[in-house]
Amino acid sequence: MKPSFKSLLHSSLIFAIGTIAAHAASFNEPIGLQLYSLRADFTKNVPASLEKVRSFGVRDVELAGTYNLSPEKFKEMLAANKLKAVSGHFPFARYKADPEGVAKDAKALGLEYAGCAWIDHKGDFNEASTREAIEVFNKAGEVLARSGIKFFYHCHGFEFRPHGDGTFMDLLMKETNPKFVRFEMDVFWVVFPGHDPVKWLEKYPGRWELMHVKDMKKGLATGAFTGKTDVSNDVTIGTGQMDWPAILKAAKKSGVKHYFIEDESPTAADQIPESIKYLKTVKW
Repeated sequence: MKPSFKSLLHSSLIFAIGTIAAHAASFNEPIGLQLYSLRADFTKNVPASLEKVRSFGVRDVELAGTYNLSPEKFKEMLAANKLKAVSGHFPFARYKADPEGVAKDAKALGLEYAGCAWIDHKGDFNEASTREAIEVFNKAGEVLARSGIKFFYHCHGFEFRPHGDGTFMDLLMKETNPKFVRFEMDVFWVVFPGHDPVKWLEKYPGRWELMHVKDMKKGLATGAFTGKTDVSNDVTIGTGQMDWPAILKAAKKSGVKHYFIEDESPTAADQIPESIKYLKTVKW
């Protein structure tokens, strides 16, 4: 007995749906946390704060200081909570004056990456500030490389101010040495000045090795180059303006290796578990 047209159509639909499901991609990457998210807690009680971080279910963390503890002691406390510091942020002034000291501290902390999250400047960010940063970053990257540490710069919004036929961010990308200088994309600070993270990931593949996964409140105006906004504009990932399936898909293709949630809002401790839950289920 020959199968009916209806049954053949039904079988074809089931096969097509199964094929689509089989080829659907998901984020499925280790999710870390930038400890700056809980900065108020850390200034009060480091051990309790580390326990809270571990309770979120993350293992990898990114540092923004050691809260008056030696690098060796902080590393010991991280290990006691089964946390590993993959990367850390250090001030621009230290990279400018003492990159060897940064390398020593990064080595003591067991970091793979050491980065800078803000270029010191007065007034509007300009070409002179950009070129100073290029010189500092190239030198620091070379110094850190001798200790086996990878240097990176974390974008903060003001670098996307127009310059020539591009932006100051383009100038940073083009004139820093790829061998010694990598980049961390803070998604919030790409969207805030009015840019598309997907396009930047596609424009400079291989340069973005780390990412701050950070969402922005719906309705917040973009297009400013201040690098500053109210911290309450950080919202639970998946509830804001960002197109995470498109961004995370482009990030994997571009070569991003480490992803850290950074949530600067006053309610970060409540939002972080929900953000992790979203990232574990997001698909494209």
